[in-house]
Amino acid sequence: MFSTSFGIEDQVITHLISTQQLPIRVFTLDTGRNFQETYSTWSRTLERYNQPIETYAPQAADLEQLLTKKGPNSFYESVENRKECCQIRKVEPLGRALKGQQLWITGIRAEQSPNRLDMRSLEWDAAHQLLKFHPLFDWTFDQVREYVRQHNIPYNALHDKGFVSIGCAPCTRAIQLGEDFRAGRWWWEDASKKECGLHERLRV
Repeated sequence: MFSTSFGIEDQVITHLISTQQLPIRVFTLDTGRNFQETYSTWSRTLERYNQPIETYAPQAADLEQLLTKKGPNSFYESVENRKECCQIRKVEPLGRALKGQQLWITGIRAEQSPNRLDMRSLEWDAAHQLLKFHPLFDWTFDQVREYVRQHNIPYNALHDKGFVSIGCAPCTRAIQLGEDFRAGRWWWEDASKKECGLHERLRV
């Protein structure tokens, strides 16, 4: 299965899967807090490729309990609260999506985060007990943008406004010239903590 969040890297992979008619299921996690530009990209992708995108959403009971107890913006208050929100909105739905699968394809690139520099393009994901493949792992952001331009692939308009890594709207901002790729995510936290748990690896 291939997981897309409709970022520019993911759009490249969706294009390849669709145009080459590869037997790969495409899915997304709808956290309920995405940018409208992300939802627009989703709609344009469906129109362009006419292929289904399976959707996994948070468990309603878990989300209702979180909002009842801590309100809608608890993730700003501590790293623990933010990870709790990510767990409910992203990590748990991902676990359901990947259950029983053998290979998980992602749009991860090495230069996106310091935490990803020691990854490999193909690796074992112990947390989900499957192989994980990052086909664009060694691509630069400029290479991705050029491929999108050449093939006229629909992409998120936020990429033209300084957004490099796009997640939930309350947790994502544009980056400034010279800032790290991940600076726009959870900008109020220490850089070493900037992962939501989707791609954390079990250490032995």
